[in-house]
Amino acid sequence: QETSEWVEALEQLRVYHGPDRVRYLLRVLHEQSSRAGIDLPEVVQTPYVNTIPRSEEPPFPGDERIEKRLRAIIRWNAAVMVHRANKHVDGIGGHISTYASACTLYEVGFNHFFRGREDGAPGDQVYFQGHASPGIYARAFLEGFLTEDHLERFRQEVGGKGLSSYPHPWLMPRFWEFPTVSMGLGPLNAIYQARFNRYLRDRGIKDTSGSRVWCFLGDGECDEPESLGSISLAGREGLDNLIFVINCNLQRLDGPVRGNFKIIQELEAVFRGAGWNVLKVIWGRDWDPLLEADRSGLLVRRMGEAVDGDYQKYVVEPGSYTREHFFGKYPELLKLVESLTDDQIRTLRRGGHDPAKVYAAYERACRPNGRPTVILAKTVKGWALGEGAEATNVAHQFKKLTETQLRSFRDRLGLPIPDAKLSDPPYYRPPRHSEEMEYLHERRKALGGHVPRRVVRVPKEEIPPLEAFRELLQGSVKEASTTSAYAVLLRRLLADPNIGKRIVPIIPDEARTFGLDALFHVVGIYSSVGQRYEPVDRRYTLYYREAKDGQVLEEGITEAGSMASFTASGTSYAVHGVTTIPFYIYYSMFGFQRVGDLVWAAADSRAKGFLLGATAGRTTLNGEGLQHEDGHSHLLFSAVPTVRCYDPAWAYEVAVIIHDGLKRMYQDQESCFYYITLYNENYLQPPMPPGVEEGIVKGLYPCRPAAPGAEKLGEPQVELLGSGVLLREALRAQEILASRFQIPSRVWSATSYLTLRREALECERWNRLHPASDPRVPYLLTQLGGSDRPVVAVSDYMRAVPEMVAKWLPDRFVALGTDGFGRSDSRERLRRHFEVDAEHVAYAALAELARKGRYPRKDLPKALRELGIDPDAPDPATA
Repeated sequence: QETSEWVEALEQLRVYHGPDRVRYLLRVLHEQSSRAGIDLPEVVQTPYVNTIPRSEEPPFPGDERIEKRLRAIIRWNAAVMVHRANKHVDGIGGHISTYASACTLYEVGFNHFFRGREDGAPGDQVYFQGHASPGIYARAFLEGFLTEDHLERFRQEVGGKGLSSYPHPWLMPRFWEFPTVSMGLGPLNAIYQARFNRYLRDRGIKDTSGSRVWCFLGDGECDEPESLGSISLAGREGLDNLIFVINCNLQRLDGPVRGNFKIIQELEAVFRGAGWNVLKVIWGRDWDPLLEADRSGLLVRRMGEAVDGDYQKYVVEPGSYTREHFFGKYPELLKLVESLTDDQIRTLRRGGHDPAKVYAAYERACRPNGRPTVILAKTVKGWALGEGAEATNVAHQFKKLTETQLRSFRDRLGLPIPDAKLSDPPYYRPPRHSEEMEYLHERRKALGGHVPRRVVRVPKEEIPPLEAFRELLQGSVKEASTTSAYAVLLRRLLADPNIGKRIVPIIPDEARTFGLDALFHVVGIYSSVGQRYEPVDRRYTLYYREAKDGQVLEEGITEAGSMASFTASGTSYAVHGVTTIPFYIYYSMFGFQRVGDLVWAAADSRAKGFLLGATAGRTTLNGEGLQHEDGHSHLLFSAVPTVRCYDPAWAYEVAVIIHDGLKRMYQDQESCFYYITLYNENYLQPPMPPGVEEGIVKGLYPCRPAAPGAEKLGEPQVELLGSGVLLREALRAQEILASRFQIPSRVWSATSYLTLRREALECERWNRLHPASDPRVPYLLTQLGGSDRPVVAVSDYMRAVPEMVAKWLPDRFVALGTDGFGRSDSRERLRRHFEVDAEHVAYAALAELARKGRYPRKDLPKALRELGIDPDAPDPATA
């Protein structure tokens, strides 16, 4: 009786004074309980029922009959597309069951929520679950964007007419916008896309207030750290322009997601704790009468007791099994369903398959509430595909259907496809002016056009001339690092009247390390709420200034989040039709190796911008040791087809490379991005020699023809190549060879072995395929060819980096690099340990000359002693 009175009082409070008063009173009671020493758990889970009761559901605005018909057609075409592909090309793969479970979730969005951009509005950004791509293709086929020939070439892309396995903008640049496979990348990128939309709005670059970001993912996908790793950012930032739709079909690739537990309840707790609005869509409308008739509360109790493994079993067994094992636990529940047949019990729908329930959740999610929303929709994997595919542990691997399964599938969908054609099932598209087709196009027209569509309408940018960076081209009177040179260049770009506002500096909490803390005061750190506190360093000029219109994205200690911001900025030219230019600087060691999947996805999405690997080199960041010293990032980045890698030594090289990138990406509209390594070692920066710009960009140019005072020694006998800070070791080796051994040499700055390699491979391929034409000569050989002089290359990276070009310089190329684990010590000692200092460069040249008979081999032991080299030192590659 007392409990009933409390519940009644609470309900009266809600009716007469509203939900805000209820929340206030409950908060006061909670605080009072805490003061009284009563430990109350946080309410992060609600009962295992729909969040929105039937009484609060809005009326469904569409024609359910026509929409059901459209879903049936799209389901059929999606399944048949994968079936036919695997029938005609053995082992081509594909996924049927994911879209079968998610069809209603997508179609309610397509018909009522996903806004396009064809009417000039900003539109929505939709991150489609990668495994559901067949269904998205099937809808585009109905819309007329894709043809039957396209569908027939699912996963058969060679030749240009095929459909990619998953969302790949690189392969389908007019269709897909966001790559969402590998799993986990879609959720992470969607969060930072939603935040970047706010950044664009708050800085007055683009009004994105009408854009929502939708992200579709699976419950099993939530095990990926990237899926949930940044949800607290969305909650903290109040991103109510972000909607996650998690298809909870309770199954991952090999079996149940949480067979012994409940994944929906688990995810509810996680998202609620992160400050999200959680909407559960668990039961279809067939369950509403049962729930309303359940006066004892036993039905809700039983729903909470059954685990996900049970719910899988209920799908594959007859209704009699569910009656006995689910309802039969309590006699009252058996009485509750005594009027239902076993078939009716078996067909009680889950919420994710009920368009009215899905619509109610989407409509609620779109209301401004100051929080991101996650919709946890319960579905059946492989729904409607029939026995053997529906809800079984092998559902994810289901690629083809038997003729019996096709017949059952067709009958369940009610499609006019004759039995005679089921052995080679056809696609189905209604007549052009049928009510289904008219409805489909009318709905998309009302929502601003078709989705997904990738449309690029961005003008060419007016970039500053190279002369704008004259401070870096003239050399320095004080010692400076290439990192500090970049800081000077970035400040010049930020001040540029044409593109300065659209420069996006991205830093993962290392601005002071990189000498960029001046940006805090100059352009501010972006904060959606401004600065609510007085910073401890406010009395200084370079204080930590946050502002709503701040320009710097200082992301905290998250390379993954920073990379997601880079992608959002680097694709804004396509997503929003405005150019923003990201400059993401970070510890080079933690670049590709930590977020390689995200880098690959950025390339797939045709992102543009600059990645700056600062504190580069295995011997240059000398105090940080094994886990921080980068000697391999150039090797890792070389795997990405659209990246242009550079390892500059001088400030003027940094300026020329970045200027080339601005021109290439934002004037010439090339789909690429740049990876540039920067060092923290200070030394005098020379002025730029005349005419070297082309060589810097192409990857190689002559830096010094002879050591000072050694011109009398005659023609060079050795070519020395240096990259980054170790170019200076090559220059010192040139002096050692000249002064101690009277051997002249020439020093080259090798700014990009990857660029040299790619151009040489292009020439090699062209020559192979055009035997009747004059052969093309790689740029590398135009510079170093024509003699058999030894070439010794030294780099602060693994030997495999300079060895990228070794095949074009046979029997004359020697690479020195930093193979092995890094360690802490002075730069001088580290370079001696890794055998990349000037003495080792000089000795490598002598040894190679001796091998060719141009230096007395008997004198090599003496040279070792003179150079102070221990021939029995441990091999650094394994030390």
